[in-house]
Amino acid sequence: MPILVNRVDDRLIHGQVIVGWGRPLGIDLIILVDDQVSQSTWEQDLYRMAVPPEIELRFASIAEAARSLPEWQAASRRSLLLTGDIATMAALQAADGTVVQAINLGGIHHRPGRTQRLPYLYLTDDELGCLRQLESRGATVTAQDLPTGMPVPLRSLG
Repeated sequence: MPILVNRVDDRLIHGQVIVGWGRPLGIDLIILVDDQVSQSTWEQDLYRMAVPPEIELRFASIAEAARSLPEWQAASRRSLLLTGDIATMAALQAADGTVVQAINLGGIHHRPGRTQRLPYLYLTDDELGCLRQLESRGATVTAQDLPTGMPVPLRSLG
């Protein structure tokens, strides 16, 4: 089965990803794409503690992930591709838009310069512009905190 979800969530691995998305979708593999985490053994160990043993967790840099997207898409594992920021997901979409077609915005939290778009989603104008560019390149971008919630289309976010 291909990559089922391409999710941006600045908390990366946490209960909402594991319990909220992983269990209902029967995820077998989570691919966490982050240049810093891919080089940090102690951060990887922390994230592994949050993932049940029946779900494999892989760490990749942006470059490694860009090269591996077709392989992951063709694999039989039910996978979730996870990034902590929009720029990383945009780089992956640019690398292979046939794999990264649908982008799910999960928790992107407040920090200076961001405006609240939904209770769990804060974006700068530049981030919103980047997401609009992704849609202009053929991606579908929606915000959805949990699979049981209604997907909110990008055009509704401002």
